[in-house]
Amino acid sequence: MTPRALLRLAPLVLGTSIVPLDGMVNVAFPAVLEAFGLAVPQIQWLVICYVLTYGALLLAVGRIGDVLGHARVFRFGLAWSAAAFIACALAPSYGWLLGARVLQGVGAALVLGCGPALATALYPEAMRVRALAAYAAGIALGGAVGPVLGGVLVQWLGWQAVWGVRAPIALAALWLARGMAVPARSGAREPFDLPGAVLLTATVACAVLAVNRAPAAVSLVLAGAALACAAGFAWRSARHAHPIIDVALFRRPGFAALNLASALVQFAGFAVMLLVPFHLARGLGLSPILLGLVLLANAVGSVAGSWLGGWVAARFGARVAAGLGAVLSAAGLLMVGLGGPLGALVAALLVQGLGLALFTLAYTDVVTATMRREDRGVAGSLTQLTRTIGVVSAASLLTLLFGAVEAARLGAGAAPEAAFGAAFRLVFLVAAPLPLLALLALPRRGA
Repeated sequence: MTPRALLRLAPLVLGTSIVPLDGMVNVAFPAVLEAFGLAVPQIQWLVICYVLTYGALLLAVGRIGDVLGHARVFRFGLAWSAAAFIACALAPSYGWLLGARVLQGVGAALVLGCGPALATALYPEAMRVRALAAYAAGIALGGAVGPVLGGVLVQWLGWQAVWGVRAPIALAALWLARGMAVPARSGAREPFDLPGAVLLTATVACAVLAVNRAPAAVSLVLAGAALACAAGFAWRSARHAHPIIDVALFRRPGFAALNLASALVQFAGFAVMLLVPFHLARGLGLSPILLGLVLLANAVGSVAGSWLGGWVAARFGARVAAGLGAVLSAAGLLMVGLGGPLGALVAALLVQGLGLALFTLAYTDVVTATMRREDRGVAGSLTQLTRTIGVVSAASLLTLLFGAVEAARLGAGAAPEAAFGAAFRLVFLVAAPLPLLALLALPRRGA
């Protein structure tokens, strides 16, 4: 892909970068906890309020983009996000901040739900995997900048800056995207299934909250509600000419398994951004800037993995790329769990980021190729949804595991630093095998 061709992606990558730049928030976790006098387990709500919101809305937004135009919905999402970032930066209390994170999640859904579809629409179909690889690499680059920029902002300006700095970025992308040239959709506009969208959104929201609240009794109520909404959505989709997503897709050989594999890999991978910042700040005593520089290794691996993934998938097939990514991700997580000097941790983060990006690119290409071109918004949203399910589940279950182990060690008389270290290592040793389980879920043929 020539540099001139890559320039067409610039407004799209800049606009979508406001989402991976949320890695700055992970660097700010310790400062947010201190500012509002919170305990470590409470930080999960800063993740859940945001990720649950955009995850529940993604497929519906993708369908809206397919109906109304991806560029139009993308630009609206940028304007909405700019306002949400300002609300987060001005938060006077933790409750206010959580509410503003919900608004930020709406904006993220509007942007992410149309990003992959726009990336493929800007180029001929023969360039699909290369367009997705370039788009993913650009987004990963935004993730690479996030931790370092976040460390500088938190140390010099305070935690509020990790949100405030993104408002002008969103507005700049909105201005650049005003003339984005996207081929017009052929044929008549298909109707939008609003009842189906409501049922699907409720299904995702209740399912994720059920995982979050386990093992409390309310999780059973939420799980029941999720099943009821899912049944209603399936019934509605079977009777609607243009459903939000065709549920028959999941009966194709390997398609449902591939989506399960994605959720597993993303679940395991989020352990890095959830707990490593605390290990660097508490266990190693690093400043926010140094903390961000260490986390940069993970993002650099993601950039390299996105570019490499396009080549591996085109040459050897998406299944090989996904399998290699799963193995590398597992290896990186195991290296973190085994511990060692700071240099070993940097290497582990690099390997894990490389593997996660390889897997994600291959998975995205398969899903995009499987669905109709008219449903590219839904296809891109589905890839984001499996990531969201993995991330929110990890934020809930891995935090629960970490808290239980740390409390048990403290109860046994261990020093706080030793209890934290033991819980940290165990979480990563538990997470490391999960990407390998994803290998069993990959389709044996296809891709």
